[in-house]
Amino acid sequence: MPIVQQGSINTTALVVPDLYVQIVPPQNLVLNGVPTDIVGVVGSASWGPVGQPVIVGSMQDYAAAFGPIVARKYDMGTQVATAVRQGAQNFRCVRATDGTDTAASFTVPGVGLVFTAAHTGSLGNQISVTLASGSKAGTWRLTVALPGLVPEVFDNIGGSGAAFWQALAAALNSGQGPQRGPSLLVTANAGSASAAAAAFTYDFAGGTAGSDGAGGVSATTLIGADVVPRTGMYALRGQGCSIGLLADADDPTQYTTQAGFALSEGCYMILTGPAGDTIANAVAAKQAAGLDSYACKLMFGDWIWWNDPVNAVLRLVSPQGFTAGRLANLSPEQSSLNKPLYGVVGSQKSGSAASGQSSSYAAADLAALLQAGIDVIANPQPAGAFWGVRGGHNASSDAATDGDNYTRLTNYIAATLAAGMGQYVGQVINADLFRRIRATQLSFLQNMLSQGLLGSTGGSLPYSVICDITNNPSSRTALGYVQSDAQVQYQAINEKFIVNIEGGQTVQVQTQVLPGTPGALAA
Repeated sequence: MPIVQQGSINTTALVVPDLYVQIVPPQNLVLNGVPTDIVGVVGSASWGPVGQPVIVGSMQDYAAAFGPIVARKYDMGTQVATAVRQGAQNFRCVRATDGTDTAASFTVPGVGLVFTAAHTGSLGNQISVTLASGSKAGTWRLTVALPGLVPEVFDNIGGSGAAFWQALAAALNSGQGPQRGPSLLVTANAGSASAAAAAFTYDFAGGTAGSDGAGGVSATTLIGADVVPRTGMYALRGQGCSIGLLADADDPTQYTTQAGFALSEGCYMILTGPAGDTIANAVAAKQAAGLDSYACKLMFGDWIWWNDPVNAVLRLVSPQGFTAGRLANLSPEQSSLNKPLYGVVGSQKSGSAASGQSSSYAAADLAALLQAGIDVIANPQPAGAFWGVRGGHNASSDAATDGDNYTRLTNYIAATLAAGMGQYVGQVINADLFRRIRATQLSFLQNMLSQGLLGSTGGSLPYSVICDITNNPSSRTALGYVQSDAQVQYQAINEKFIVNIEGGQTVQVQTQVLPGTPGALAA
């Protein structure tokens, strides 16, 4: 009784009499949507790997991977922190440097063993190493500590002279088994160390200082290089980021480069103008840059006053993190328009609470920005006196594609189909294949409809899928082509709400009384 997978034997050429059991896989694939809350952030930091995307879910995760928020331009932690305040909790963070970053190190006096921080950056200067008696007699324990992180303990290191220092270096570099892996903070090089072991405590601050390599960071640095190993923005390739930003990258000459990356990755890039920008300059800069794409959202250079909880200072930061965090915490059919932002103290235009200044954008100002495809964080909003994104628009000049919802919903549908429909490649082309392809897409779109991501004002079905002989003639299928054509109608966003009221002492109010209600007139 052979048990086989369907398609693994030729069922028209069996010779041996027997029972053949074929396992038939489900004929209709079920598509589960891809995440729409992943935010890719590129910027400088005082610690952590360079050019490698790291998964971060909270500020605690960020601090462990990249160190604390640093009060300077291009700081990655600042953007993550402002996005977290809006509810974002799924990041891919890439550290960028100007190439001058160095790792802190310390040479044990009289011994020659060299400890080197695992990553470059000034945070490594705070590492301390302590050698003390081990838990077992005749052994030693090395503790590696960095403020804010759990100390690493390497216990029961034995040996004497050169053998001990080699064993200590091996414990740090390779670990001591499954329960104590290699150090995430330092590496060690025993070299020719052979002195007798003695207890010590040393801070790396007394050795060779590490540097962040942040002094020469620019928008170009954050863009990086699209060659292996990729750096900067290009390190986010294949990470599934639905939203991305380069921290404080306010150089208009880099706008279209980001737009090209966004289109290729299905990512919504959040751009920013320079701090203190004027409306006229912002409009001219966007036009000069040639930016006209639904793949980007350009925020006006009215930067935001924000209370930095780590450095205990009121700072002026770019609007990117606030905007990206708000979008990440919204379903893709939604707009950022009229949604509250949290943690905003004020803006350059409106001033901070401490300044005593208070101003808002005139309708003409907002019209000039939005018509140019530039959005802005402002207070008040249509729903009340709170901070929020005022337009909900991307950088496109096409009214059919200029909404946040168009970019995010289009990217979501495309990424989901790209992730799940590839299983049909390599299968035999016949009517059953057409049926299964169509059924898979219809079930996914029906799920979107039932969850409110799709809809129509008249209640009609807002999608259709065609995959049959009408769009797959034999002249095409004979060459190995199969085509599926889908149409999806998105829900529009209520941006201009008109409420008509007619009032006056001469107005004649027409009322209708339904039959059967008290006071109804007889027919």
